[in-house]
Amino acid sequence: MKYGKKRNRAAGRVSRDAMNKGQEQEKKQRQMPVRISGVKERGERLHAWLMDSLDWLYPPRCPVCDGIMAPGGRICPGCGGEVRTVEEPVCKKCGKPLENERREYCGDCTHKKHTYCQGKAVFVYRGGIRQSMYRFKYANRREYAEFYADRAAALYGAWVRRNQIEVIVPAPMFSGKKRRRGYDQAEVFARALGRKLDLPVDAGLIRRVKNTVPQKELNEKERQHNLKNAFQLQADIVEYRQVLLVDDIYTTGSTIDAVAETLLAGGVRNVYSICISIGAGF
Repeated sequence: MKYGKKRNRAAGRVSRDAMNKGQEQEKKQRQMPVRISGVKERGERLHAWLMDSLDWLYPPRCPVCDGIMAPGGRICPGCGGEVRTVEEPVCKKCGKPLENERREYCGDCTHKKHTYCQGKAVFVYRGGIRQSMYRFKYANRREYAEFYADRAAALYGAWVRRNQIEVIVPAPMFSGKKRRRGYDQAEVFARALGRKLDLPVDAGLIRRVKNTVPQKELNEKERQHNLKNAFQLQADIVEYRQVLLVDDIYTTGSTIDAVAETLLAGGVRNVYSICISIGAGF
C-alpha cells in the first residue's frame, strides 16, 4: 500500500515536472519572435548610428553636383530641379516616359518581346543625372545609392509589395571588372534598396561568366549576340518565384532580358525590374 502511494506521488511529480517543462517551452516560443524583433531593431539602430557617424567623419556629397552637404542630407536644395523622376505617361512594359499619353508602349517595346514581366525606372537619363550616374559607376561615389534607393522606394514600394517580390537580385558584373573597379554599382544600389524595402538581396544567385563588350557601343542585334550565354545560375534549384532585378541604366533592355531568361530557366516564375535611370521612349 505504501509502495503504491509512493509510486503515485512519484508519478504526480513527473507529471507536474513535464507540465512545467512544457509551459516553459511554450513561454520561450512565445518570447522568441519578440527577441528576434528586438535584435532586428537593435541592428537597425546600430546601422543608423554608424551611418550618422560616417556622415560626420566623411560628409556626404550631393548626388547631382557632388558638392559636400551637411550630415544627413540627400541632395542640395538647388539641385532638385536638375533631375527629373519618371512620371506618367510611361511605357507599360519597360517604364520609359512617353510624350503621347495615348500610347501604351514605347517604340522599342512595340517591336520587341521582353522576357521580364514589367520594368520601372527612377530617373530620366538626362541633365544632372547623367553625370551623377557616371560618378556612381566610375568615381567610387557609392554613397549616391542611398539617394537613388530613397526615390525608388518612394515611387515603387507599393508596386513591389503588390507583386509579392521575395528577393532583389542585381544584374551581375564580370568578376574581373568588379575586381578592377572595386565594386558592382548594381549590387550597391540593390543593397540600399533592400534596406529601404526590407527585402533580402541575393548577389550570388547569378554570375556573369562572359566578359562582354559595353552594350552602349553596339546595335540591337549585336547586343543580343554579345549577351548570349553570358549569365549562369549559381544554384541548381532557385527557391524564389517572384524576383526584382535591378540595374543602373536601362537602354533597350537586352541585359535585363538576358538575366531574366536565365532566372526563368532556373525556375523563377516572374521577373520584374527597377533601373536607376532610363532614356525617353517618345
